[in-house]
Amino acid sequence: MKKIQMVDLQSQYQQIKETVDASIQEVLNTSSYINGPLVHEFQKDLEDYLGVKHVIPCANGTDALQIAMMGLGLEQGDEVITADFTFAATVEVIALLKLTPVLVDVEADTFNIDIEALKKAITPKTKAIVPVHLFGQVANMDAVMEIAKQHNLFVIEDNAQAIGANYTFKDGTQKKAGTIGNVGTTSFFPSKNLGCYGDGGAIFTNDDTLAHTLRGIVNHGMYERYYHDVVGVNSRLDAIQAGVLKAKLPNLDAYCNSRRNAARFYNNAFANNPNIITPTTKSNKTANCNQICDVCDCHVFHQYTLQITNGQRDELHKHLLTKEIPNAIYYPVALHSQKAYKDERYNESDFPVTNELIKTVISLPMHTELEEDQLQFITKTIIDFFNK
Repeated sequence: MKKIQMVDLQSQYQQIKETVDASIQEVLNTSSYINGPLVHEFQKDLEDYLGVKHVIPCANGTDALQIAMMGLGLEQGDEVITADFTFAATVEVIALLKLTPVLVDVEADTFNIDIEALKKAITPKTKAIVPVHLFGQVANMDAVMEIAKQHNLFVIEDNAQAIGANYTFKDGTQKKAGTIGNVGTTSFFPSKNLGCYGDGGAIFTNDDTLAHTLRGIVNHGMYERYYHDVVGVNSRLDAIQAGVLKAKLPNLDAYCNSRRNAARFYNNAFANNPNIITPTTKSNKTANCNQICDVCDCHVFHQYTLQITNGQRDELHKHLLTKEIPNAIYYPVALHSQKAYKDERYNESDFPVTNELIKTVISLPMHTELEEDQLQFITKTIIDFFNK
């Protein structure tokens, strides 16, 4: 058995080495490092894959969120609601732009934004909702979009962990994650399901006017060189990273299916274990029904995250490391408890699910090159730990 990796980028690279190397060499040969042909080719390929009118590449996923909010014209003091249980980048950009972050609890099964908590958090100052498709599963976008419509709010999808996932609406129609709200954002950090070999990100929208604004913002506010029409930033996807992403994009669905297969193996191994709650996947596969299924295309398993119910999460974490099984705790501290984002508006009673999850979650190795003997070793090690 080869060494287990949390994410095995080297093995993945070996499978696509020829195509990736050719893309990188093309950039080197042309010396078109910024806004070169491969950037525009990848942009078009991603638009076609997502079925969205506009993809605006940028330097990273955090910039993508910031630029999206800038493009929507949100102003200082405007309230933006998002989930408490997620990576800090989501709330970081809200605070950076002098907007007012409003954190709400998440669902215990999907880890995504809790719809009832979202409804209660809306005030006259609320201007936007940022649903986070956490760990690769799409949030309840039927409900989010309905609430946004009722209150005339923007929806900014944080799709950093769910690119490639599909969302089936109650009426049976489907859209790709990140293309449902006013604007969607993603990260191409190397460990993502579609990752480059450095930093990278992108913004998605079907709004022509918004897309025009965003394209100016990412490039110092310029549409014509040295003429600055809007306040902008310097956030461009460099051509080498675009070349890597262009080479990998045709494999994205296969990557997601490989992750689902690994998740299915994990699910089956841990079924009925009283100490473990496996991930829940939800999809509106039947009209007017929120069906809970085993593993479906609404979840692309950027992470495979268990909940340990017997209080031994930390002991399991340490035990796995002694067996050379990498694992991670996403996330050990709730955003409302972080020094940077503490606020007297928050009460601990508002976050019962998040406060429980930070004590129980643990993420196992998840990537496209996981082999059956590795999965068997991981699952047996965990089961044996609880049977000792």
